[in-house]
Amino acid sequence: MAGRRLNIEHLITKLELGGAQQNTLYCVAHHDRRKYRVSLAAGCGGVLDAEARRIPDARVHWFPSLHREIRPADDLAFVLRYRDHLHREDVDILHTHSSKAGILGRIAAGWAGVPVVIHTVHGWGFNDFQRAPVRALYVGLERLVAPRTDLLIAVSRENVDRGLKAGIGRRNQYRVIRSGIEPGEFARAKRGRIAVRRTLGIPPSANLVITVGNFKPQKAPLDFVRAAAVVARAVPDAWFLMCGDGELKAAARELGNKLGIGDRLVIPGWRRDIPDLLHASDVFALSSLFEGLPRSVLQAAVAGLPVVATAVNGTPEAVRDGVTGWLVPAQRPDAMAARLVGLLRSPARARRMGRAGAKLIGSEFSIRTMLKQIEHAYADLAERKHLGTSFGV
Repeated sequence: MAGRRLNIEHLITKLELGGAQQNTLYCVAHHDRRKYRVSLAAGCGGVLDAEARRIPDARVHWFPSLHREIRPADDLAFVLRYRDHLHREDVDILHTHSSKAGILGRIAAGWAGVPVVIHTVHGWGFNDFQRAPVRALYVGLERLVAPRTDLLIAVSRENVDRGLKAGIGRRNQYRVIRSGIEPGEFARAKRGRIAVRRTLGIPPSANLVITVGNFKPQKAPLDFVRAAAVVARAVPDAWFLMCGDGELKAAARELGNKLGIGDRLVIPGWRRDIPDLLHASDVFALSSLFEGLPRSVLQAAVAGLPVVATAVNGTPEAVRDGVTGWLVPAQRPDAMAARLVGLLRSPARARRMGRAGAKLIGSEFSIRTMLKQIEHAYADLAERKHLGTSFGV
């Protein structure tokens, strides 16, 4: 068996347009095919499903019973079906992503006898804004499956500390591997600033604040709109760009109209030209209630934008308060607005912060570094479990 390719499968709940999903697809597409046979398993109906199907030399398996919501009958059906799938496919290493897939996939892997099981914490499924019984349920489930896990990869140091504080796993089970981006993709724009603004109906000379993310409660998009309304009163030429989609999109539009900024609030939905949009903007804002390590902040920094973000979870590891931007408390749109106004009124300072951010996002946050570290972990665990590969660490 010496020298055989390891059979690796990535499992994720749903291929939505988010950092965890994009990083997972990057790994599936770029794993070294000389060393690994690669497959991907996911629930159905994600924005990125078609992109997954286009990855060469990777098998993709769809599981209709895998959902984000808790559905006991479907959840049990998935675990049983996935256990049989793992056994049939003879998977050597299962690498799970997202909380739901991570919990159910690790249960199935234990029943199937998968030799190596890895889970990436892109942000825990429990948070301080949940009802106590829900939070306790997720913590309990994470504690249950932690002993079935050979390695817990965390995208931030805060995720490690939070997991240990909640009694999930042991410290020697954790390893920090940053959620990576491709810096070169965001350092330059393909289209000019004025041309990009023209397509969105934004005046060439306006002060533009951008945010990027799902319109979900986690991202608190309504807090961004509330902050924008305060900024609009202080900076009359300010406009606001919200890129993304989700359940709160209509509510964000409605609130913008109610607060009198509907004519300056642009919500174009999902966009695949984020580098161009960042370079056409002046300041980046993120109003999240909780995060793992927000890739959007890294992308904005590489594009040279100062960042105003809530000081939650791994975000302070990507934003240096007072150097590359400002950190503000969650659920405080007034505090976010004050920092945004300060930057818009002091463009020289905003540019200095933007340049500082671009310099600080180095190889630690590179997606290629992320992939190299993940494959290093695979090789290390394969050697420890005597899987018969001769590729080494």
